[in-house]
Amino acid sequence: MSDPYFQKLFAQRIGGVEYGKGTEIYKFEKIKRAKRRAVAEHPERRLVDFGIGENDEMADASVRRVMAAEIDRPENRGYADNGVAAFREAVARFMARQFDVSLEPAHEINHCIGSKTALAMLPAAFINPGDVTLMTVPGYPVAGTHTKYFGGEVYRLPLAAENGFYPDLDAIPADVRRRAKLLVLNYPNSPTGQVATPEFFGRVVRFAKENDVVVVQDAAHLMLTYGRRPLSFLQVPGARDVGVEVHSLSKGWNMIGWRMGWVCGNRRIVQAFADVKDNCDSGQFIAIQKAAAAALDNDEIPRLTRDKYHRRLVKLVETLGACGFDCKMPGGSYFLYAPSPAGAADGIAFETAEAASQYLIAEHSISTVPWDDAGRFLRFSVTYEAADEAAEDVLMAETRRRLQQAALTF
Repeated sequence: MSDPYFQKLFAQRIGGVEYGKGTEIYKFEKIKRAKRRAVAEHPERRLVDFGIGENDEMADASVRRVMAAEIDRPENRGYADNGVAAFREAVARFMARQFDVSLEPAHEINHCIGSKTALAMLPAAFINPGDVTLMTVPGYPVAGTHTKYFGGEVYRLPLAAENGFYPDLDAIPADVRRRAKLLVLNYPNSPTGQVATPEFFGRVVRFAKENDVVVVQDAAHLMLTYGRRPLSFLQVPGARDVGVEVHSLSKGWNMIGWRMGWVCGNRRIVQAFADVKDNCDSGQFIAIQKAAAAALDNDEIPRLTRDKYHRRLVKLVETLGACGFDCKMPGGSYFLYAPSPAGAADGIAFETAEAASQYLIAEHSISTVPWDDAGRFLRFSVTYEAADEAAEDVLMAETRRRLQQAALTF
């Protein structure tokens, strides 16, 4: 079958004339296929899924009630453009209450249709061909993808265990620093679970000022911080001079799928984001914005969410530790990032974390997400479905039984 006439018209950013012809399978697609195969071949064995990266329960009933009421209000039917004041004001109250950060709702806050869209749009405000975006790996690739769309380059900053899962900013070559426009961070970090400290953010601010770099701090997991108060980048002196923070209501408020977040910080950068956004979308449905405002005013919601995932992580750390994994409680997020096994008792060796992940799915119906970017690691998520604590304990017992049967080696 010959190619359609438009095959030669596809942009290079998505593959050019070769678009649609590649045979390489994306990591997450491999996991999906392996899971389907495991379920088909072992219907008697429940799939224990630690790979799901989204909250396992609905938004709070109080938020859903506000949403239901706002849907019927005619004033909410129109385009929201760059957002309604009610949401921006709720964000300002939240930031002041949680972090003692004072923001002007009209100028230093703008909503986004989920943090993903913000991370996709911000490069448009800064990146020209040849410019560089500095990004930590492993991590969420969206800002890097769009940097390349605009003709820019991505310089990867490995998050190595020996460096505490912080980027080594001093190791960035001088020629890269000269061309760098953006530094994209994510703390609490996905997938490592590391949290930022005031000292680390202070180094980031100094680096940005010394190298004329704009900081984009992805704070999607911020309210899932354990053992200490959540730390906003904007709490650190000088942060507002160099960047913005991107927030999401997905993780801390169980609003997965509602697509609601915000960008806040430096007034000029927020305005640049708003200008790009104004040419990309017409704003999130106003009823969702008003429901989100109600969620932000209820501090009990993120507290309960945090307590639940902390409890589950404690159980998972204990379970994996009993099976040979070297792991400890993360500082934040609902992910547990652990060194991948080297092999199993049946003599099989795993050269990569992906190989270990595929083995665990196929042979033991346990799904994880592998990362081989900065060492071999498996990411376990505690967003599995379990109705109550008793169901959590049953799942942990079954996980322990299967992993002990696997007799993994490290």
